[in-house]
Amino acid sequence: MKSDISATEAAAILGVSLATLYSYVSRGFLQSSEADGASRSKRYSREAVLHLAARKADGKRGGHRVAAAMHWGVPVLETRISGINDGQLHYRGHKAVSLAQAASLEQVAALLWGPSEQEDPFELALPAFQTPQADGRYWRVSVAGLDPLRRAQAYLPLLAQQNPSQQSPQTLQSAGLPVDEQFRRSGAQLMRLLAALLLNTEPSSQPLHRQLAQAWGLTGRGADLIRAALVLLADHELNASTFSVRCVASTDAELPLVLSAGLAALAGPAHGGGCALAREIITAALSGDAVQAGLEGAGFGHPLYPAGDPRAQYLLARLAQRDQEATAASTDALRWARVAEVTQALGQGAGLTPNADAALAAIELALALPPGSGLVMFALGRSAGWIAHAIEQRNEGQMIRPRARYLGPQLSETAAS
Repeated sequence: MKSDISATEAAAILGVSLATLYSYVSRGFLQSSEADGASRSKRYSREAVLHLAARKADGKRGGHRVAAAMHWGVPVLETRISGINDGQLHYRGHKAVSLAQAASLEQVAALLWGPSEQEDPFELALPAFQTPQADGRYWRVSVAGLDPLRRAQAYLPLLAQQNPSQQSPQTLQSAGLPVDEQFRRSGAQLMRLLAALLLNTEPSSQPLHRQLAQAWGLTGRGADLIRAALVLLADHELNASTFSVRCVASTDAELPLVLSAGLAALAGPAHGGGCALAREIITAALSGDAVQAGLEGAGFGHPLYPAGDPRAQYLLARLAQRDQEATAASTDALRWARVAEVTQALGQGAGLTPNADAALAAIELALALPPGSGLVMFALGRSAGWIAHAIEQRNEGQMIRPRARYLGPQLSETAAS
């Protein structure tokens, strides 16, 4: 069987007119090639045409919607937690940039987790969860060489059996607390423990942004900038780590394991690695070196924000502000403004705007934080959203199990017999 076919044959397989076939080519759904010989007619790969026909048939059952969604397209899950509309991120109808002006991560977590008649879970005593006590010093030694995300992942599965949210429905009913309230309580505890694991410190009842600030020697404006960054990173609808979290939560896994799934996805360079790439690029630009690498995917540009990521715009604007606590010519103020200026200029030169990864990298450099601090902020802030999605998914009561579209060799009659 020939591997390429004519336009007429391709149109017949697809069940469309030649004009529609040509529109598929112009829209990138199908590729054509020049025919051999004197003829100028176009040829089409039979396999590619058959694959497109399969996708068209799938479309009647909604399969094409799922495929498109995997590439920033049609939504595949409904949520009441966060959304991106007209270039603005909002949490349950509240603009994230407005919340970033004064709210704490704990307050935003309570908002994301939904209304509750119970007391504030962050007002409860220190975590009921405990890091391993038996041979605890050996655990610390064994994970000492790991980066913060992997260190947290090493501990979280050990907490799973301690998770109070995994009590039986009968026990929860007798206690008068629904599953989502149990998740709120254990979620607040786990966020405190996560902060301790990421920083390699002891759990604390201090506000989460202050724990980070204290670990990094920050006060005043620096600590407040950390608070704003945590709020802006608290959720971002259905990104890779959040989708992973929802899949794991849908299996009724314990909440520490759900958070571990989010950390595992975030640890992938394509998700959480943008901050480190952006730091390298901004550092080079601050030193006067020409930027050789492309910026897209390295902290600049975002498919959901064609006009610019509002999270980055807010954080960079805060960096560029003159410090009211010091003179306008102070070393810190000049460095902060310089980092913000260079970060913005890098994007403008490439026709791209900075995204949240670049903003985190700029904060690292402006505040002289250790490399990787931006990813720590990302993980701790996003844990609030992960828990919110775990609550919502558990309330859905259904396991996430999409179907795959098979495009491999077809089962032959000989093999079937």
